Amino acid sequence: MNMEQIKSLIKPNILKLVPYSSARSEFKEKSEIFLDANENPYQNEFNRYPDPLQPKLKEKIADWRGVSSDHLVLGNGSDEIIDLIIRVFCKPGKDSIVTFNPSYGMYKVCADINDVKVRTFNLDEDFKFKKKDLYRFFKKSDKVLFICNPNNPTGNSIKLDDILSISKKFGGIIVVDEAYIDFSEKPSAINLLSEIPQLIVLQTLSKAIGLAGLRIGLGWMQPELASLFNHVKPPYNISSLSQTLAIKRLSDLLIITSEVNNIIEQRSFLKKHLMDYGYVHRVYPSDANFLLVKCRNADRLYQYFIQNGIVVRNRSSQYGCEQCLRITVGTPEENQKLIDLLPDFDFS
Repeated sequence: MNMEQIKSLIKPNILKLVPYSSARSEFKEKSEIFLDANENPYQNEFNRYPDPLQPKLKEKIADWRGVSSDHLVLGNGSDEIIDLIIRVFCKPGKDSIVTFNPSYGMYKVCADINDVKVRTFNLDEDFKFKKKDLYRFFKKSDKVLFICNPNNPTGNSIKLDDILSISKKFGGIIVVDEAYIDFSEKPSAINLLSEIPQLIVLQTLSKAIGLAGLRIGLGWMQPELASLFNHVKPPYNISSLSQTLAIKRLSDLLIITSEVNNIIEQRSFLKKHLMDYGYVHRVYPSDANFLLVKCRNADRLYQYFIQNGIVVRNRSSQYGCEQCLRITVGTPEENQKLIDLLPDFDFS
């Protein structure tokens, strides 16, 4: 798919959009006095609006990922970028998106908000799929395919070769959501940007980087699309404080790497000890920072953890996840407390 074909997928009103423009985004010369934005002129750290295009933070992220910053759009969390994707490409009441089932719930929420139909392709009991069945499932009305990889809540991944194959069969935008990619040994779909022009890769600073409270999502895409998305997004969607703290955190990648390695080790620790108990039927393979655990009487085990001060996620009502809890990998001390509770659980 070339850029002209990609542009044909964009809603006409988006292509014609005249974006909001501040005086400071138009004027690039050095200035000392700012009388353009109706701000409080008395100086403190945050009396001025943040840079709408976040160049310093983007360069920091681009250096970290090894990809040019002109491929990057930043959102107020990945959820904002998911919403932008649907608004840019999908006509309300006419177009549809495709998601796997089970998968991350915000794809459907954003589609529902924008009056876009959601078509779900059910994964098998091992949370996998046959490509030929998926290809038959696609319709002309499908504008966006969301692939959560590693998948949430299941933790498993699909190969980049499969994503490349899918791109040759799907006639719309392919979004690979890599919120958990840093916990996986598998390569990122960013490596496919040059081969799949219609690809958008989502990442986040919320998980491995440990900045969930700052709400910073990353969208990697072709520079032409990145420019368009920067026109559509709210002008000041990432605060000055969030940009400053994110740059500081990304300046010490050794600490981040150490934390990620500890989480991966603790993931193995949790899995090993969970399998010691007969009421735990299965711990699914995971490339993420959580484990999906199928057990006897998941509702009761969930309440047992709650009563003992530990909050996990009950996924039993989600398709394919009956009697399953999703357990995030915590610190060694937190994980040990959870394991210590297991011998006394009455599952009868």
